[in-house]
Amino acid sequence: MSPKLIDLNFQNEKVVMRVDFNVPLNAQFEITDDSRISAAVPSIQHIFNTGGSVIIMSHLGRPKNGPEDAFSLRHITGRLSELLGAQVDFASDCIGEEAQQKAGALAAGNVLVLENLRFYKEETKGDADFAAKLASLGTFYVNDAFGTAHREHASTAVIANYFPQKKSFGMLMAAEIENAEKVMKSPERPLTAIVGGAKVSDKILIVENLLNVADNIIIGGGMAYTFFKAQGGQIGSSLCEEDRLETCLEIMKKAEEKGVKIHLPLDSVMADAFKADANTQNVPSNEISENWMGLDIGHSAVAQFTEVLLNSKTILWNGPMGVFEMEAFENGTKSIAQAVADATQNGAFSLIGGGDSAAAVYKFGFENSVSYVSTGGGALLEYFEGKELPGIAAINRA
Repeated sequence: MSPKLIDLNFQNEKVVMRVDFNVPLNAQFEITDDSRISAAVPSIQHIFNTGGSVIIMSHLGRPKNGPEDAFSLRHITGRLSELLGAQVDFASDCIGEEAQQKAGALAAGNVLVLENLRFYKEETKGDADFAAKLASLGTFYVNDAFGTAHREHASTAVIANYFPQKKSFGMLMAAEIENAEKVMKSPERPLTAIVGGAKVSDKILIVENLLNVADNIIIGGGMAYTFFKAQGGQIGSSLCEEDRLETCLEIMKKAEEKGVKIHLPLDSVMADAFKADANTQNVPSNEISENWMGLDIGHSAVAQFTEVLLNSKTILWNGPMGVFEMEAFENGTKSIAQAVADATQNGAFSLIGGGDSAAAVYKFGFENSVSYVSTGGGALLEYFEGKELPGIAAINRA
């Protein structure tokens, strides 16, 4: 593990720092959620406090054809300056003469934001020459972008090769790794994993890996109906991956062999259409009528899952219980968020696994009632699948 940022002194260092400022913007290019920016502030402030300056690298959106104003990082400089209470300069390119000049002139306690890295295809290709140009701007490399840690991009992995002795995780990245390891490497038991979302295929690897560490796996969301169909249940027109039926049976068999309890929802809220004002009924999850679909877990399932969660000491939540974006089908996800919060209040450690789970926790106001909300959906998922994340490996390499 690399040295902790908090223990390092950055006197006279120009820190090239990879952050994840991929924030949502409205039609006027105003930031609608600045949480990813504020998450990087503690690392930047520590660098300032010990005499360093910071050169910010990030992507924004998915530009297809080079520079586009809609994806320019200049839209975030004002908010970053407000949050830091410091001067923030902007370079209209991430490499080249202007970037070199502004980085060279950067005084301690100031920030330079480079233009969107993904205006260059070399970034996502992990191009070594491009990484070298970025590296030439500073004297120390910090990666605080957990959301992109699973990508072997120039700025997230390759650049670290140019700083063999001068690299570190930022505080956010270190916290993400520490909390993920608390679940996978040293959990207090029982450990319960809640796995939801639409498709079994999206979550197969995480479920199979969790079979080695979890005591309970709660399965909700659309993926539950493939499990019910595999066991001969009637699921109407609910989401189902026919090519994954055998996989579901294999997972159930492996779980039994390993002594892991898989909990499928006893009942579901079924609807006669995928829309907010559809007709609904609460029915057993394996008795959904023809042409109806399960869009949320039912009341009995909420009670069933809540009991498991309240008896857990470690909880990982990745994926919603239903179509929580529609009010008619939000109760399951909201109730599970409440149960996770209650379990946390009782002393459990709870990690919310980014993506839709994080969105749900924020939507229902539970973000301060759980132990940790991850900023990295895809990165955390790959970590729990047991994969090595290039952005982490690059810093840990000697």
